Amino acid sequence: MNWILLIIAGLFEVAFAACLGKAKETTGIETTYWYIGFLVCLTMSMLLLVKATEELPIGTAYAVWTGIGAVGTVLVGIFIFKEPATFWRLFFISTLIISIVGLKVVSH
Repeated sequence: MNWILLIIAGLFEVAFAACLGKAKETTGIETTYWYIGFLVCLTMSMLLLVKATEELPIGTAYAVWTGIGAVGTVLVGIFIFKEPATFWRLFFISTLIISIVGLKVVSH
């Protein structure tokens, strides 16, 4: 169950990064809504991370959480914000995914 909470926490990390990107693209009250979304997602991400680390090793949990956030944010950048999907970006994101899976496999 803690791994599921950790994955959801990582997805909220992706969401708060996406909210920051959308806030940058908007003006007026819409920007305020994106910043509110950022704060809600940030809070949920942190609370779920804290809950997950009650049972999981902090080093592994934090690495997986930031890895999910990094991979997800790059993918959001590519698909939502039209950032370039170069070979090297995709290559290094792939190595990060392999590392996250590896940490899960070797954690007790």
